Amino acid sequence: MQDLSLEECLRQTLPFLSSQPEYLKELAKRVQLATFEVGDVILQEGQYIKVIPVLISGLVKVFKEDESGNEVLLYYIKPGESCIMSMFALIQDSKVSVKGIVEETTELLLIPSKEVLKITNNYPAWNRLMYDLFKTKYDELLEIIAVLTFSNKEKRVLDYLENEARIKGSKSLKLTHKQIASDLGSSREVISRILKKLEKQKMLSLRLGEVVLL
Repeated sequence: MQDLSLEECLRQTLPFLSSQPEYLKELAKRVQLATFEVGDVILQEGQYIKVIPVLISGLVKVFKEDESGNEVLLYYIKPGESCIMSMFALIQDSKVSVKGIVEETTELLLIPSKEVLKITNNYPAWNRLMYDLFKTKYDELLEIIAVLTFSNKEKRVLDYLENEARIKGSKSLKLTHKQIASDLGSSREVISRILKKLEKQKMLSLRLGEVVLL
């Protein structure tokens, strides 16, 4: 959407704002359209929320990190979505408790927190959008918990990879064994052993820094 004006970008991303063209024009002066590259941190645990991101394109991974640096995947932010944990932190005026890292080149519409609170108070459609998003992310989190808690190890890894393929729209996944281990709260050695077993079963193919589902 870089070729569009910020006003038109807002209109397409949040169409309910079109009912108030004067506010839409004013809001366009306060928002920012920014591009982030793979590995950029857009959400840092322990910080107060100054802007709420709305994803235009790309993919952002949101995860929880413990004191030892271990990571567990929570959910992804996809085009048309925002970060529900950021919204909770903003409304509660608390520090965010998760971390967000760019997985693919990503374009974000950054809305200042004061404007988001104004929209929350004045536009029921925004709140419905957030409720729907919460339900979606809650369901995704339940799926991850089920994978982490109830699945056997091979099924856990396969379910994770199939979910990654569905989200990223490709069966060829740029993932290292260490990344998979981090997302699943496991060790790289265990994951490598499981991946090799699944490869022998013709479930997937392993390449350098890549896993291909068959």
